[in-house]
Amino acid sequence: VRPHLHWFRMLLAWRGSVLPQLLPRLFLIFCISLVAMAVHAHWLPISVNLSTTPFSLVGIALAVFLGFRNNASYDRYWEARKLWGQLLNCARALTRQALTLPSQLPQGAVSADDVREFTQVLSAVPHALRHQLRRTDPREDLATRLPAPLLDRVMAARYRPAMLTLWLGEWVQHRTQRNPQRDPQHNGQAGALDGYAALAFDRSLTELTNAIGGCERIVSTPLPFAYSVMIHRTVYFFCAALPFGLVQSIGIFTPVFAVFVAYTFMAHEAIASQIEEPFGTEDNDLALNAMSIVIEDAVRDLMGEPSLPSSSAGQRVIFD
Repeated sequence: VRPHLHWFRMLLAWRGSVLPQLLPRLFLIFCISLVAMAVHAHWLPISVNLSTTPFSLVGIALAVFLGFRNNASYDRYWEARKLWGQLLNCARALTRQALTLPSQLPQGAVSADDVREFTQVLSAVPHALRHQLRRTDPREDLATRLPAPLLDRVMAARYRPAMLTLWLGEWVQHRTQRNPQRDPQHNGQAGALDGYAALAFDRSLTELTNAIGGCERIVSTPLPFAYSVMIHRTVYFFCAALPFGLVQSIGIFTPVFAVFVAYTFMAHEAIASQIEEPFGTEDNDLALNAMSIVIEDAVRDLMGEPSLPSSSAGQRVIFD
């Protein structure tokens, strides 16, 4: 997460651009351009001088394919962002429901500690999901938010966010009103939630589960490998052959234009490759660390608790 840059600073931006990883490849295109110039100047009888016509045709088709690849990758990126926005909405809805739906009667009221326990577990869901999507160990983050018995139960599960939603559902179940005649073990005690309140909780938990499942679908279903390979090979063959098509018409400026065109095509492919997997840790992936803290802060705000130490004046700049 970074502030908006001035237009001139944007020209010189280094971090977050794909230029650092492209420099070795662009240097290779520069060297090929020098070879094309040397062959054209000194070994013209055996040189291969190509016209720009085939490159124009291939370039247009390649731009269309790259545009489609970028659109497909950005769709995955934007869907992932919407799913994390849904997580925020579900967290706020569940917190509001935990604060307002339980009965206020003494025999069925939910204590403040019960609600706080519910919201603490709810705040752990985005952190558990972030670690699952990135295949990292969540113990350090979850240990500060979950009680020890629940922490052991969650760490033993394969899908930890789903286990947390199961616990949230159990919390609702244990506080739902029961019919003493049908439930002898209830001992006539009144529940804190009626059937309508339990149904509202269940709908919010289902939406939360759908958001988690949507993220799992994205991370487990990459773009077809053969399609990515075809685009990759075409881009690099086009960029490597381009200097031989430019050298006869622009001469010594061949390296400049060849490198610039190569940067355009290679950068589009590299950006599409990065945002295809939006849950990673590269510069252009989603800032899941910041989003997890925002969701937790939203829950704490509804509970009337102070913000986390990493925020100040309502703004947060976290380089994920």
